[in-house]
Amino acid sequence: MSGTNQSEFDVSSDAGSFFDPAVDGWEPYSDDGFIGLVGPLWMRPSGDTYLYAFLAEAKHHNRRGVLQGGMMMTFADRSMGMTSWYANGRKPQATVQLDVHFISPVRIGEFVEAHCEVVRRTRTLIFMNGQFVVGSRIVATARGIWKALEG
Repeated sequence: MSGTNQSEFDVSSDAGSFFDPAVDGWEPYSDDGFIGLVGPLWMRPSGDTYLYAFLAEAKHHNRRGVLQGGMMMTFADRSMGMTSWYANGRKPQATVQLDVHFISPVRIGEFVEAHCEVVRRTRTLIFMNGQFVVGSRIVATARGIWKALEG
């Protein structure tokens, strides 16, 4: 890339070695589907549900060297969906709508936490809000709707 400031694309980071989520009580969360490719995500109990987080790794960077927006959207979908799933008695569900707003870039090596809440439940729909933070800095917000499925 001619004319590109190379330092802008330097995604080599040792930040992951400075923060170990397991030391703070986080447990790895993964599966053998898509999350297995982009994870691990992290989770820890919080009341009758879980909190979710992930450590931004070099594999998550975009062309500017910060977190790819698609990773934030994936994380919003999974963390809000899992919060909804617990609130709905662990019954099958599907995302029917998700809006994500990017507030501040996430640098590689930063730990992103999800703060998700159920706003309203009807017989078949669960309305969710999410706020995604690095420390006290809000990096994204999201709103979504999940549909409870039969069986």
